[in-house]
Amino acid sequence: MENPVLPVFDLDVLNDDYRQLSVYQRVERLYRDFNAEDIMLTSSFAATSAFLLKVFSDVNKEQIIYFIDTGYHFKETLIYKEYLTQLYDLNVVSIQAETERHELTKSTEMWKTQPNRCCHYNKVEPLRKIRKEYKIWVSGLMKWQSDFRSSLNIFEKREDITKFYPLLDIDFEGRDAFIRDHHLPFHPLKGKGYNSIGCSHCTVPGKGREGRWNNSPKTECGLHL
Repeated sequence: MENPVLPVFDLDVLNDDYRQLSVYQRVERLYRDFNAEDIMLTSSFAATSAFLLKVFSDVNKEQIIYFIDTGYHFKETLIYKEYLTQLYDLNVVSIQAETERHELTKSTEMWKTQPNRCCHYNKVEPLRKIRKEYKIWVSGLMKWQSDFRSSLNIFEKREDITKFYPLLDIDFEGRDAFIRDHHLPFHPLKGKGYNSIGCSHCTVPGKGREGRWNNSPKTECGLHL
């Protein structure tokens, strides 16, 4: 990979430039603008994660893909993860919460009474331990998924890291069209009405992200806030 040409960068300039590009062009340019070692990619292997994973597998197969194993995933999600890993020869690394933290959420069924804290222990904390090693964090968020996500830019500064959303302006129809046109596999639960998929005890069928946290007002786990 080439050396980065943007050791110091202007988010407004980056957003203006990348907004004109296709998804593939955005990812290809990312590796021209930044060192590959500075780029962190996460995937939940949820409803339609195959889109972003396919693009990155075509552009840079060596890219590490971090999967946060909360210990509460649907078995279908774990099967889907293994299938996509083999299909695209992905470089997947699983990260988990500290055993004591996870067991506390399990013994108290924390997701029922303190869902934010449960997410923090099982998702936010494990990723926070490794994100300090990177400068750019890539995620597959899209504007149509929630009110919060509709306010985002392709590049966003979040505390000590810059977020990069190459799929941000892809609409629902565009996402599904890409998956169909490239013959990518959908998550097994999507056909059962699950359009956004998280932990098994907090997810029910629903449109968009309606089924997350059992239709409660909570719409984000805290990773992207």
